[in-house]
Amino acid sequence: MSIFTIVFAFLAFSGIIIAMQAVTAKPRQDLIAERLSQYRDHNLTLDEIELSLPFSERFIKPALERLGSFLTARMGKNQQIVLQNKINLAGRPYGLSVNGFEVVKVIAGIIIALVVLAFVGVLGVTALPLKGAALGVGFLLGRFLPDVWLNNKIKGRQKELRLALPNALDLLTISVEAGLGFDAAIGRLTEKFKNALSDEFAQVLNEIRLGRPRLEALDEMGRRSGVEELHTFIQALIQSEQLGVGIAKVLRIQSEEMRRRRRQRAEEQAAQAPLKMLFPMIGCIFPTLFIVLMGPAVIIIIHTFQHH
Repeated sequence: MSIFTIVFAFLAFSGIIIAMQAVTAKPRQDLIAERLSQYRDHNLTLDEIELSLPFSERFIKPALERLGSFLTARMGKNQQIVLQNKINLAGRPYGLSVNGFEVVKVIAGIIIALVVLAFVGVLGVTALPLKGAALGVGFLLGRFLPDVWLNNKIKGRQKELRLALPNALDLLTISVEAGLGFDAAIGRLTEKFKNALSDEFAQVLNEIRLGRPRLEALDEMGRRSGVEELHTFIQALIQSEQLGVGIAKVLRIQSEEMRRRRRQRAEEQAAQAPLKMLFPMIGCIFPTLFIVLMGPAVIIIIHTFQHH
């Protein structure tokens, strides 16, 4: 039996199973009603409710949470604070916490260690000390990769905040000058834009609605973002509120200042472009150009010496 026949039979069997499930599957509303009726019509005990949960919710998730708590307990208090600040700077991707990030580092270390061990096995290495060293190096490398990923997330998010800030300030300025209050202008901004900056302002708006002072919520946002331009803008708002200066005027000045800074940053990057292009030219273009120019001459010289 050829491999093509086996693959074809497997695909046909999978197609039949999927088709049967599609035909016999209940609509989503029926499934929800059936699940609700189970809880409504039966007085389930706590053990029965726990047993009705998926295996991942009953065993895997609690085990990972305990592992994360164990790993975090071995960290110093300052290390936990630094890691929590980095996660906040990254915008808490995928809802990560300090415990969850430590678990991710361990899992990544195990996966990379197994990959390195498999690669060493393919190379034909049989010595146990070398395999042990490969496992150790792979585990350390795997634990390091999530830190690199987190730092990249921080840089990407801060770049997104910087790029979105001038447009956000323009909208806030127009809204306030049109007669909206600052809180209403923030609400307008969160409706208009969908990016990291609008998410930060949405969190500020929620905190204000829950009773937190506006200046305190804004100051926390400036510290949480880690972006100098945003922190400067927040401090200007706080000072204007304390000194009684019109907020529309402050927004207009800050909007012009942010655009000037963005233009300066673009000019700096343009000035650095020739230097950044130098090394690729030396490493890639010049060798090729050298081969094209000198290749024919080298061939002629070789033929000349061969004839002599």
